Amino acid sequence: MKRYSTTFLKIAVTLIGMPVLALCIFGLTWLFNNPANPNYARMLYPIVIGMYASAIPFFIALYQATRLLSYIDKNKAFSELSVKALKNIKQCAMTISAVYVAIMPFVYLLAEKDDAPGLIIIGMVPVFASIVIAVFAAVLQRLLQDAIDIKSENDLTV
Repeated sequence: MKRYSTTFLKIAVTLIGMPVLALCIFGLTWLFNNPANPNYARMLYPIVIGMYASAIPFFIALYQATRLLSYIDKNKAFSELSVKALKNIKQCAMTISAVYVAIMPFVYLLAEKDDAPGLIIIGMVPVFASIVIAVFAAVLQRLLQDAIDIKSENDLTV
């Protein structure tokens, strides 16, 4: 049963990464070359560059999640490798959040010029989503580290 659930999660991680990869290859490239309004290009280009920059830690985090699932398959879930993978996921999520916070002034300028205040709220979604993922990974990392510590103490007393 455990093998099927980790396989399902590996497929889900792959399916999460495919649309982002397609967006990076086709969507953002097209948007970069064909802005809807050339007057907005100065504000749009830093946003697109930031989105490309956030794709790098996103794919690193997906790779770390796949590694974590493979550790679970190999019965190495309670190991330092798993803690390190969770730490890397946490750092990637915080990096993504920082990148989107850095491009928020450009989103604000674009929303101000286009008179679209909802754009700011939409721009904040990746910030909060990645913070939630970072906190979740930090909590799991701490729990896993505590479990490893308890396991090592029990191994010493036996």
